[in-house]
Amino acid sequence: MLTDPKLRNAKPDTTPYKLVDEKGLYIEIKPNGGKTWRYRFRIDGKESTFTIGDYPDVTLAQARDERKKARAMVKEGINPCLQRKIDKVKRTADTQDTLEALALEWSQAKHWSDTTRLKQEAMMRNVIFPRLGALPVKEIMSVHILDMLQYANRKHGPTIAANVRRNLSGIFDHAVSTLRAELNPVTPVRKALKAHQSTHKTPLDPESIGKLLRDAEGYPGHSETLACFKLQWLTLTRPSEAIGARWEEFNLDEAVWKIPGERMKKRKPHTLALPTQAVTLLRAVHALTGRHEHVFPGRDDKGISMSPRSLNYLVTAIGWHGKFTPHAIRTTGSTLLNEMGFDPDLIEAQLAHQDKNAVRRTYNHAQHIEARRAMMQTWADYLDTLRDGKTNVVPIRKAGHA
Repeated sequence: MLTDPKLRNAKPDTTPYKLVDEKGLYIEIKPNGGKTWRYRFRIDGKESTFTIGDYPDVTLAQARDERKKARAMVKEGINPCLQRKIDKVKRTADTQDTLEALALEWSQAKHWSDTTRLKQEAMMRNVIFPRLGALPVKEIMSVHILDMLQYANRKHGPTIAANVRRNLSGIFDHAVSTLRAELNPVTPVRKALKAHQSTHKTPLDPESIGKLLRDAEGYPGHSETLACFKLQWLTLTRPSEAIGARWEEFNLDEAVWKIPGERMKKRKPHTLALPTQAVTLLRAVHALTGRHEHVFPGRDDKGISMSPRSLNYLVTAIGWHGKFTPHAIRTTGSTLLNEMGFDPDLIEAQLAHQDKNAVRRTYNHAQHIEARRAMMQTWADYLDTLRDGKTNVVPIRKAGHA
């Protein structure tokens, strides 16, 4: 290890040489007598050097302190060289268009449902903004984008990283079209990460459904989250549609749920007939949240719906992370209902899918609500049998299903 006397007595040579301290810290002695502190580190498999400053302006104790800070960044996957540039840019960003400001402006211009907008903005606040949000968009380069994508992939996984890339690309397209940036820095690095083959919509087999439903009964978290999870299974709605449900959308006496167009993916209103299990579930939830606008209000802010991540937290808590996500519920329901022999048009109508065939689209528009009611009651009853471990029971279609 270095000492102050050794540093003071170090003499220049004809070529630069190093005096090593520890943990990557060393001082370079130059032929002109200059002495510069540097920290050598490795990140993403590549070695880099971070220049700390010149001795004696930077003392041995100060150099070690800066080395400690830089090492902490590297452990978090942050390149201290890039972070220094970012910090420098941040200090001059007060009067310029920042990425965060442009991102929120872009988000408001998107034709998203309220739930989707809430979900995407939450992701950006949690993942993108802490690293790039304060930077002026004109100062953000492809190297910053690549660093962001690698961090997101390493810290949050390939699905989030892909979402980060899509959002950043959209934000910068918006910046270019509004003359706030000249180029989209995402374009050169858009293929930097390996393509992620999503399996989150792989359908479950009956035995797996039964185990999942039994495991869910042991969920240790909020009962409203479990109720939302069950409602999605009983209605085959999208996670965002279940999470964002409002009490005004339900007529429990008639067992009907009418979702307005602004909350639907295709921006068209959707009517669902509720099986008796869903009505019973909702009446129980109403005793807890009926005084609020949302069926499943947020834990801290009751004026909004629960977090879009809540269902994923449930899946993780019951030991199904990596094996299943709530997005697979609709695929599972569609697969099994088709195997049961139900009319595909009824299934597509229940799932609110837009049929490309004009005749079939008219059929779906009519909705055949009572036939769908019977189908979904059979489905709910089947889920009960699977939950009870009776995977060899095959539902029998009743008259009116076809």
